Amino acid sequence: MMALGVIGLLVFFLYPLLANLFYSFTNYDLASPPKWIGLRNYSYLFTQDPRVGRAALNTLWFVALLVPVRIACSLGVAMLLTRRKRAAGFWRTLFYVPALVPPVASVVGFVFLFNPGTGPVNTVLRALGVKGPLWFNDPSLAKPSLLLLGVWMMGDLMVIFLAALLDVPRDQYEASALDGAGGWQRFRYVTLPNISPVLFFAAVTGVIAALQYFTEAAVASSVANGKTGIDAGPDQLLGYPDDSLLTYTQWMYVQGFSSFQLGYAAAMAVVLFVAAAAVMAVLLRRAGVFRQKEK
Repeated sequence: MMALGVIGLLVFFLYPLLANLFYSFTNYDLASPPKWIGLRNYSYLFTQDPRVGRAALNTLWFVALLVPVRIACSLGVAMLLTRRKRAAGFWRTLFYVPALVPPVASVVGFVFLFNPGTGPVNTVLRALGVKGPLWFNDPSLAKPSLLLLGVWMMGDLMVIFLAALLDVPRDQYEASALDGAGGWQRFRYVTLPNISPVLFFAAVTGVIAALQYFTEAAVASSVANGKTGIDAGPDQLLGYPDDSLLTYTQWMYVQGFSSFQLGYAAAMAVVLFVAAAAVMAVLLRRAGVFRQKEK
């Protein structure tokens, strides 16, 4: 069994990793054998690519805002649900159901709801005498609109926090209450230490998912743009409006499977891997510091 595990690790992890690293130093377009060009792909990536900087900043926006907002909202809703005594199962199901909807269907539905001309949200705003914004068609509001979608789909994370909160020993709350601790102090000194492993898990998986953010932004751009893959290429569909929804992985997809610059796409993948590894190293180091403080 150990040998099978080693073989699986070599075939499905180490070989693809080394092959990707090799192709990142080549000019490869599938039609001809890869040609060694040294660091030229990396030089172009860091100094000449006109859209990669915007794509990287958009990805960092989702890492910096989407991840903490989803964690905070999921934890807040889970804490409220632990206090529900009546119809608790109904409310837990209500908040979890959006997580079961496929991401593509969720995005299409959200773009329809926030359609500037015919969407129900702007229709209600007009009835109240308020001029509705352009939402997914406005470069300054496209990412916050996707943030709302991410919060709406927080059911998977909320369930994990709910299980962690219900597992916190009740006697610790009772003892802290006898000592005169208020609500914030019970949360700070009882709840947080008990659920810190779950918070760390949510942060790690959230950052990894945000660095690979693709489907929601790509579908939102395509639907809001009103074009399909028939009348426009991926480089025109992705990123609408004004490259505000163009993420790093989308631009890597365009380079690899639309422009067939597989060597350059491999270089982008290597940079993304290094960035993700660096962020994980920082998070793991911080988690170790927290454990030492607790000791």
